[in-house]
Amino acid sequence: MRINNEQPIIEIRKLGTKFFDEWIHKDLDLTIYPNRIVTIIGASGCGKTTLIREILMLQPITCGEIYLMGEKISTYDLEDPYTKRVLSQMSMMFQQGALYNSNTVLENVMFPLLEYTDFSYSMVRELAYQKLRLTGLKEVAYNKYPKEISPGMQKRVALARTLALDPRVLFLDEPTAGLDPNSAASFDELMLNLQQQLGLTVIMITHDLDSIWHTSDEIVYLSNKQVTLHDTVLNASNRPDIPDLYQYFNGTRGKISKAYYTQNVKGNN
Repeated sequence: MRINNEQPIIEIRKLGTKFFDEWIHKDLDLTIYPNRIVTIIGASGCGKTTLIREILMLQPITCGEIYLMGEKISTYDLEDPYTKRVLSQMSMMFQQGALYNSNTVLENVMFPLLEYTDFSYSMVRELAYQKLRLTGLKEVAYNKYPKEISPGMQKRVALARTLALDPRVLFLDEPTAGLDPNSAASFDELMLNLQQQLGLTVIMITHDLDSIWHTSDEIVYLSNKQVTLHDTVLNASNRPDIPDLYQYFNGTRGKISKAYYTQNVKGNN
């Protein structure tokens, strides 16, 4: 779905992914434009996380092409320094945060800066402070260890670390999983504010219908090994010709979120 004349930030052509004798993706096409939040949904096992891992070059593809900002990255050599610079434009926040329990909050955010830049220690420390401040985490938590702070605070630390190298594309895997409703809503607001403030393109996997309605500009629905639908949330929710997708948004739980956000928040999205 092309919304305007911008150039795609990510473009996938005829992607194929095969594990042993089973195709996970086949002839999958997807185009994502900058500065929006795109949520990937679909049944378990349809290849949502696999697709993200392939874009990040964490997993090889069987066939097809993947482009990042017009550059064909699917054939890049991961050992090449130029490849690493290109791929640093993308970053991922994993579902469980993947924080280092033996490092403090501040040290967790400093880690990618120490690993991938030549900045002085003092500059790395200051940059880590800046990223933590962006997430709204109070400074009293900076010298604590992950196990000493709440799950909601851990999510903010993981997000700060994901932002450490100033990526243009941010991937989030179930970002509100394990959070209470208030903490989840607070994280949604934080994500919206950061996306707008930093001009990020956010690609998210989530089953949280409130998050989908509140934050997403577009839905990518995967089924039958391909992108079956790429549209706005409201349009995606009104497709009885795609029964599983329609039930997802209009079932017993889904229709509550849909009614609230269409009437009170999203309006004509």
